[in-house]
Amino acid sequence: MEFRFFDPRAKTDVSQRQLPHWEQDNAFYFITWRTADSIPRDVLVQWEAERHAWLEAHGIDPKLEDWQREVEMLPERDHREFYRLFTLKWHGMLDECHGECVLKQPRVSEIVAENLRHQDGSRYALEAFVVMPNHVHVLAGVHRRGEMKNLCRNWKRYTAGRINTMLGKEGQFWQWESFDHVVRSAASLEKFKKYIFDNPIKARLKEGEYRVWAKPK
Repeated sequence: MEFRFFDPRAKTDVSQRQLPHWEQDNAFYFITWRTADSIPRDVLVQWEAERHAWLEAHGIDPKLEDWQREVEMLPERDHREFYRLFTLKWHGMLDECHGECVLKQPRVSEIVAENLRHQDGSRYALEAFVVMPNHVHVLAGVHRRGEMKNLCRNWKRYTAGRINTMLGKEGQFWQWESFDHVVRSAASLEKFKKYIFDNPIKARLKEGEYRVWAKPK
């Protein structure tokens, strides 16, 4: 499998619910999804309101399907400010380990890890992943546009069913939407790998409370 980094000239599929999703052929992605109880509702609503206000203050309509492209066009200072205020803050909220955090249990995190490895090398190429107490980070190459979202849906659907059955629970396990980035360079790929390996340390987790994996060199 050969993958490339984000190409602004290449055909890009853009879709949006609460978050925008960009997809290109043969691209690397850094993907995050979380449990339904991982961020308190009032905290998330406040974060979304602050992001909405910031975008409007910088001349960007937050209702646009492709508002993320407008953020990318901003001066570097503003772009970094957005990343610090919203992207980093969102990940920081996850690392506070809100919710029941059932993924701390090794038998539960193994369901996710096993499922991620299942079609590695056929439908996608894993670079690294970490299963945190209430969220998952995956770095992978995916071939076709539109396939990344399909993979996320399949991963979440299968693991939610297995985990609920194991724990004797019903109802929504994962938050519906994922947070994803098209990887833009070799340096960014390495940055995301480092983030994955540093994440348990940053969240002050003990051995056995997370599960991390990387492609053998």
